Amino acid sequence: MIRQRLFAEFLATGLLLVTVVGSGIMAERLAGGNNAVALLANTLATVGGLYILIEVFGSISGAHMNPAVSAVMAARGELPKTLLPAYILVQLAGAVCGAFLANAMFDLPVLEFSAKVRSGTGQWLGEIVATAGLLLVVLRAPASRVAVMVAAYIGAAYWFTSSTSFANPAAAFGRMFSDSFAGISPGDVPAFVVAQVIGAALGATIHKLLGKPHV
Repeated sequence: MIRQRLFAEFLATGLLLVTVVGSGIMAERLAGGNNAVALLANTLATVGGLYILIEVFGSISGAHMNPAVSAVMAARGELPKTLLPAYILVQLAGAVCGAFLANAMFDLPVLEFSAKVRSGTGQWLGEIVATAGLLLVVLRAPASRVAVMVAAYIGAAYWFTSSTSFANPAAAFGRMFSDSFAGISPGDVPAFVVAQVIGAALGATIHKLLGKPHV
């Protein structure tokens, strides 16, 4: 059972990165230099992919696909703390493999590093907001509506946050391995991860202050 959970989390995270990176590459190639069109295409693919992945893998591993989500779930007792390191490890591994697969599908070098700079106070604040909002949705959404609400929130946050809402340390880690539209330079990843950790803690705190959701 544990092996199935870890495999599901690895596969889900990998497919999430394939979706994000692959659609970014395709969008960039077809948009003719129009970044707004490229971002819209990237957003729509991510929304659809997230919804499907949560529906397919949620009953097996929880479909966290995100170390920040897993850490909060472990702190709440909804994921065994002994499983947290393994969850994070397979999420990171899945993210890297997903980026490699996306690169390979589009005839890019399988192993490459992004040169896309994503830095600055505004983008870090954007990641705090994006991750706090994501955790708030995850913690307060009715079980039957988690997939659609998470997908809808991330789709919206692609546009209303300055960072285009990574909101996920594994995604930030994996996206540095593709020098494409969705990439992030390795030197910018640590600050994004710090912002995401702050955002996750903030989201969990707001959820606690709001009290138990009404069913």
